[in-house]
Amino acid sequence: MSNQSKQWGAIIIMIALFAMIAFVTNLCSPMAVIVKNQFGASNLESQIGNYGNFIAYLIMGIPSGMLIKKFGYKKTAMLALIVGIVGIFVQWMSGWESMEKAAFAVYLVGAFIGGFCMCMLNTVVNPMLNILGGGGNKGNQLIQIGGVFNSAAAVAVYILMGALIGDAAKAHVADATPALFIAGGVFIVAFFVIMFTHIDEPKQAAPAKKNGPKDPHSAFSFRHFRLGILAIFLYMGVEVGTPTYILQYLTSAPDAATPGFGMDANIVGQIVAIYWLLMLVGRFIGGSIGGKVSSRAMITVAASLAVALTAFGMFAPTTWRVNVPGIDWANVSMIWAEVPVGIFAFILIGLCTSVMWGGIFNMAVEGLGKYTSIASGAFMTMVFGCAVMVALQGWIADIAGSYLISYWVVLGCAAYILFYALIGSKNVNTDIKVEEEATQVLDAI
Repeated sequence: MSNQSKQWGAIIIMIALFAMIAFVTNLCSPMAVIVKNQFGASNLESQIGNYGNFIAYLIMGIPSGMLIKKFGYKKTAMLALIVGIVGIFVQWMSGWESMEKAAFAVYLVGAFIGGFCMCMLNTVVNPMLNILGGGGNKGNQLIQIGGVFNSAAAVAVYILMGALIGDAAKAHVADATPALFIAGGVFIVAFFVIMFTHIDEPKQAAPAKKNGPKDPHSAFSFRHFRLGILAIFLYMGVEVGTPTYILQYLTSAPDAATPGFGMDANIVGQIVAIYWLLMLVGRFIGGSIGGKVSSRAMITVAASLAVALTAFGMFAPTTWRVNVPGIDWANVSMIWAEVPVGIFAFILIGLCTSVMWGGIFNMAVEGLGKYTSIASGAFMTMVFGCAVMVALQGWIADIAGSYLISYWVVLGCAAYILFYALIGSKNVNTDIKVEEEATQVLDAI
C-alpha cells in the first residue's frame, strides 16, 4: 500500500490548512483599499498589511523548521493556529472606535502576528504533502492539488471583501469584521479537528552527538536549493504584486497622484477574483497532470507565458478595451466590466502563478533528504519577498505616477523564475550524502 493510501487523513488535513493559509494571507490586499481610505496612506504605505504578514516569514521561517524538528508537524500546526487566532483578534481590534488613534499600529501588529501563523502552517503543509506524495512528480502533484483549495479560498476572500468594502472612499477596518470572524472561526474549528486527528509523522534525522563530528553540509550546500529560495522570494512579487496593483489601478481615481479608473471596489473585487479563480483552474490542471509532467517542464511553460503576458499588459494601449467577467455572488449572477486589454493580460497571469509555488518548492527540496525540514523553514523565510517586491512595486508606482510602469518588477521576477526552471534547478551537488530515512513515513499505528 502506498504512503498516500495509508495517510489519506493527514493529506486531507494538510490540504485544509493549505486553504486556510490563502484565506488569511489574501485578506491583506483588499484591506489595502481600507488602509488608503481610513489612514490616508500612499500606495507604498497601503500595503502595510502585506509587509507585516510577509516580513514575519523572515523572522519565523527558520524557527518554524526547528519547531517541526523538535515537536513534529501536528503540534507545530496546532501552535500555529493559536497564533493565528491571536493575530485575527488583534486585526479586528484595529477597527474599534476606542483604538482609533492607534488603529494603524494595531493593524500592523495583527498582520505581523498573522504572518507568524502563515509561516508556521506553510512550513508544515508543503513538506508534508511532498513527503506523503513520495517526492518527485507525485509530491508535486499533491502540492498542486492542495493549491486548488488554496486558490478557492483566495477567490472567496476577494469576493467577500469586495462585497464588504463596497465604496472604496468610505471603507473602514470595521467593514471587514465578517471576514475576520470567518477566519478566526475556521482557525478554532481546525485546532480541535487536528487535536483529535491521528497524523503519522515523517522520521527526522537523528540529532548529532555532542562530541561527534559536525555535519559539514546543510541545505545551503545545494546550489539548486539556494537558487530555489531566491526563486520563491521573487515569485511572491509575481503572485501577490499582480492582483494587488490591478485592484489599486482600477479603484484609484482618475485625478489621483497615481491615476486609475475610479471603478467601484465591489465590482473590481469580483474582477480580481477571476485572477485567483484562474489560479484554481491552473492548479487543478497541474494536479491532474503533475504525476506525468515534471516540475521543470511546468515552470518553464508557466514562466515563459508570465513574461509574455506581463510585457503585453504593460505596453498595450489603454484605449484597447475588453469586457471581463466577474461573479456577483450576492445575486448569483455574472457581471461584465470594461477594462484595458492589458489588465485582462495581467489577470491571465493567474494561470501561470498557479503551478509556480508547488513546482519551485518541489525542485528546491528535491534530493535534500535529512535536510528537508530545516530547508522548508529556510524556504518559508524567503516568502518575505512579498513584502519587499510589493513595496518596491508600490514605490515605483508612486514615483513614476503609473501603475503600469510598476509592472517592470513583475516582469523581472518572472524572468528569473524562467531561468531557475531551465538552469538553476539542476542538482549539481549529488556527491553530498543524504540519509533517505528523513523522507520515510511511519506506518499507521
